[in-house]
Amino acid sequence: MSTDAIVLLKNEHKDIRKAFNDFEKAGEEAHAAKGKIVDRIIELLTVHTYIENEVMYPRVRELLPEVEDDVLESYEEHHVADVLVMELAAMKPDSERFVAKTTVLIENVRHHIEEEEEEWFPKVREGLGRKVLQDLGAEMIEARKTAPRRPSQPSALKKTVDAVIA
Repeated sequence: MSTDAIVLLKNEHKDIRKAFNDFEKAGEEAHAAKGKIVDRIIELLTVHTYIENEVMYPRVRELLPEVEDDVLESYEEHHVADVLVMELAAMKPDSERFVAKTTVLIENVRHHIEEEEEEWFPKVREGLGRKVLQDLGAEMIEARKTAPRRPSQPSALKKTVDAVIA
């Protein structure tokens, strides 16, 4: 298995996209199925944003000052996703706004993934090189072991609070 940080993140993006597609194909009245899928989306995004915020973004920001604006924008996009995830985690799947809120989350995250993969990742790969990306990936694999799975976990809450007051 590759420990290249960008390869790892792209693999997570694939899992996230699949969950989004599953939600969109679930059917209009499939409240229970959509609820389970959203639980999966919440877990995937909570882990993913934690790893990026705690490992990838700080190291890239430190090593490649020229992408600082991209990193700051990514932090803000994560913050928007975190807020929506926290709200969805507290909602019932048959709530009036559940599907609408999930749709907004999906649209925002798809945009974020597209920007990362098409614009940001190429700059990072060129600027950091293979060895640094492999070291970063190894750090990310370690961080994943203790990453929060739900937005209500203390480490996830801290991430959200930090984004609000930063």
